[in-house]
Amino acid sequence: MASANVSQLQLLQQNLESIQLQKQQLQSQLVELDSAVSELSSTEKSYRIIGKIMVAASKDKLQKELQEKKDMVKIRLNNFSKQEEKIKQNLQEAQKAVMEEMKKDGQ
Repeated sequence: MASANVSQLQLLQQNLESIQLQKQQLQSQLVELDSAVSELSSTEKSYRIIGKIMVAASKDKLQKELQEKKDMVKIRLNNFSKQEEKIKQNLQEAQKAVMEEMKKDGQ
């Protein structure tokens, strides 16, 4: 029984690490998008990179697209934060269960 709890604990830890890594990537993406929006607001000409070339693009259209991407990233980030909290709670419960098993085995 204890090995099942330990396995569950390990799985939860791996899931938590995965969620945290994905959150970190989204946070980096959000910083990049904020930087792009800021830079776009301070320039007259705007360009879009398509493949290996850069072409002129509508500043308003780019701002709208960047804002939509930011909104999507924020939603995903919020979802990952909720998942992270749930996994942390499950992890604490699994740790308690493992500790209980260890105490029983020690007696």
